[in-house]
Amino acid sequence: MDREPRLMILWHSRTGASEALARAAAKGAGAAAWLVGAGEAEPAMLLGADGYLFVCPENLGSMSGLMKEAFDRAYYPCLGRIEGRPYATLIAAGSDGEGAQRQIDRIVTGWRLKRVAPPVIVNLGAQTPEAIAAPKTLPPAALVQARETGAALAEGLRLGLF
Repeated sequence: MDREPRLMILWHSRTGASEALARAAAKGAGAAAWLVGAGEAEPAMLLGADGYLFVCPENLGSMSGLMKEAFDRAYYPCLGRIEGRPYATLIAAGSDGEGAQRQIDRIVTGWRLKRVAPPVIVNLGAQTPEAIAAPKTLPPAALVQARETGAALAEGLRLGLF
């Protein structure tokens, strides 16, 4: 690759957990990182990225609404134009996070993206209305895992492994 690859880190956060994961991943990815909030994401941005890291909370058993809206805006304009590009996911969850994970995987299957890292689901155990809505502080191990995921994706893009 003649230029630094662009790893789009597409994220949404309500309580700070997913934002912290996205920022840790960006730190790991270094110059390749391109942090894009779900509300600002446009199809042209996805087309301009070499790989993707999707970071969001699980809300009511699925990805957050704003993250889903980002996929809705971009799905058809990107269909058939980003096939084979690598992706990974970081999910902040109050319980299992599997619903959000499955939903993202189903959407990107249509784009024919290639998962290149196992899903990372950070279970914060928030189960009461107060705990769910409260600002989150992530355990250091979760931030390390996010940073390592960002670094691995960026390095794989730089080396042309994906």
